[in-house]
Amino acid sequence: MSSVRKIIKASVAVEASRTSRPEIVETVADVIADVRQNGDTAVRRWSQKFDEWSPESFRLSPDQINSVVSSVPETVLDDLRFVQRQVRGFAQAQRDSLTDFEVETLPGVFLGQRNIPVGAVGAYVPGGRYPLTASAHMTVLTAKVTGVERVAATTPPDRGAPPPVSIAAMHLAGADEIYVMGGVQAVAALALGTETIEAVDMLAGPGNAYVAEAKRQLFGEVGIDLFAGPTEVLIVADETADPFVVATDLLSQAEHGPDSPVVLITTSEEVATRTISHVEKLLPGLPTGEVAGRAWRDHGEVIVVPTLDAAYALADEYASEHVQILTAEPREALHRMRNYGALFLGDKTCVAYGDKVIGTNHVLPTLGAARYTGGLWVGKYLKTVTYQEIKDATSSAQLGEICGRASRIENFEGHARSGDVRAARYGSAQLDWTDQTFDSSQI
Repeated sequence: MSSVRKIIKASVAVEASRTSRPEIVETVADVIADVRQNGDTAVRRWSQKFDEWSPESFRLSPDQINSVVSSVPETVLDDLRFVQRQVRGFAQAQRDSLTDFEVETLPGVFLGQRNIPVGAVGAYVPGGRYPLTASAHMTVLTAKVTGVERVAATTPPDRGAPPPVSIAAMHLAGADEIYVMGGVQAVAALALGTETIEAVDMLAGPGNAYVAEAKRQLFGEVGIDLFAGPTEVLIVADETADPFVVATDLLSQAEHGPDSPVVLITTSEEVATRTISHVEKLLPGLPTGEVAGRAWRDHGEVIVVPTLDAAYALADEYASEHVQILTAEPREALHRMRNYGALFLGDKTCVAYGDKVIGTNHVLPTLGAARYTGGLWVGKYLKTVTYQEIKDATSSAQLGEICGRASRIENFEGHARSGDVRAARYGSAQLDWTDQTFDSSQI
């Protein structure tokens, strides 16, 4: 199929690496080791170095939180509450779909499954160029809906002060603890614990390359939601798509960062060329045009394919974070595609809705990870565990005999004897490796 693709615009950048640069790996390792060894002192030292921020306490008190939240305009708080209602409703529907169960697989043999929330989550809400307040909804609120008892949320300072809207979003989402600290030192403090910060069981939330690498290095000591790279968007369009809408939606994601891939796959060469023309016209008037323009220049792609079948197949190869379907029959993509973080169907929706207001989670897989995982959802905060109980003696004896034979095939004699004991105690088997006997009348 690749021979009939027509590349109208190609990416000029080297494909993004799925591993961190050596200098990032080294810096992150140094900070984590320091926090592990020196706790609060290390957190304070690195916070002062990277953020020029060294408050008396990194954790905000209830009075400080109330003071910060009260400084936020009521219209902004109303919008935060609206968005959080959308996120809460969808997350609750996800949680309700996950049920515990117990089945009887043999007479008296009961197997069960339980979904248990992790005990404590550290939620990272990015700051910097864009204070991603929506990340508070996606990480904190989703965890609380799942049933996580303790959510410790953190966000970087903004020009030497707590960022009001981010703090408000974290508070309204239900964070049990709110810290103003950013970067690797924040992630490490939450994961490892310090004299004043209790360690969490899991880290969640997006961040820059250093935060992503910190999560990678800490994974195993704690759980993580997923590895995240630059924001990605891919649009599949046919001849019915409006090139102006396509261009606008591509740029909406290009402004995330200069390394954000923005891809159009279309069956219409006219849509392709007109989209490029609209992008070039829109960029000069876009306040974030410098960033978006670099992303478009270096990571923008426009490809024409002969059929929608070919478009869906190529889109699956990209396995993009966000896939927008601007076609006459957008719901076809639900049955034709398998590799994406989230689908946005039709021109009445857009990726920006998913990022900001609609209610589905926007912490999604990047760098091809959509081939094997979905994004953050209530299930990420759950441990699906099993239990077993046998109440019937005959079934226990039967399983014991089979366990003995199956174990000896693999040369696990200890396992075999554990089964032998049940076969003898609850059945008529004889133990040839001991003189121990069982009185069935006492069972």
